[in-house]
Amino acid sequence: MTFEQWTRLVLDRVETALEHYLPAASELPATLHDAMRYAVLGGGKRVRPLLCHAAGELTGATPEALDAASCALEMIHVYSLVHDDMPCMDDDDLRRGKPTVHVKYDEPTALLVGDALQSQAFITLTSDVPGLRDAASRQAALVRELALASGSIGMAGGQAIDLASVGRALSRDELETMHRLKTGALLRAAVRMGAVAGETPSADTLRALDAYAAAVGLAFQVVDDILDVTADSATLGKTAGKDAKDGKPTYVSIIGLDASRALAQQLRSDAHAALEPFGARAQRLAELADLVVNRVS
Repeated sequence: MTFEQWTRLVLDRVETALEHYLPAASELPATLHDAMRYAVLGGGKRVRPLLCHAAGELTGATPEALDAASCALEMIHVYSLVHDDMPCMDDDDLRRGKPTVHVKYDEPTALLVGDALQSQAFITLTSDVPGLRDAASRQAALVRELALASGSIGMAGGQAIDLASVGRALSRDELETMHRLKTGALLRAAVRMGAVAGETPSADTLRALDAYAAAVGLAFQVVDDILDVTADSATLGKTAGKDAKDGKPTYVSIIGLDASRALAQQLRSDAHAALEPFGARAQRLAELADLVVNRVS
């Protein structure tokens, strides 16, 4: 199977699973459920689900367990986007090529969509899932990984640092710390959750996967910063140039465009190096590192 065929297979599985795990739009409260589905379905790169499925191949996780973990990750990711786009945060009106949730519906609905998606993620992880239903410790480990990645020492904490940094200079180390929390924590969780969804990974396996995820997570943000100044809004599916307009520190603003491109390639090499102990079994993870660095949107 080619990488493109594998990617399409995983994306189709995840989309079907998201349809299943999200409440039906006809179910009360209908507007909230409709807005949740609007935010989640039919868009996005689904990088976290892809990483989750690829890591799960190393530990023999069932496809159903990886679907549930992937859906939970995507729900948390989308909740963060919905809240991030609100007027009290980044105040954006375009996401994934369509109006943001607070524009399509209203601000109170957008707030509740984020809240409800966060809860739905943990409902999904604790559902009756083949590969998880008889493994309470595995299910608990997945819940813990996701909770840690999305809380104050993960994604939410990174967002808090991001808000506090607007309009002021950050050192490169401070910028890296912010992004390892804001973006990297959930990407790391995607890799770890994929591995944990199967047979218990060894400490060496988790260390190697952590090193891989650290490189990929930072590369993802570096490329985001590059695209914010080199791509247009139609290509990105969100407002281009907004970081500079809002006075946000980025890799491009701190080290420059060429150095940022070189850093992304170095991080790609670091990701590949971390996978060497796994050999050909980590092919999909290696290809995903390439995808993250070479993407154009």
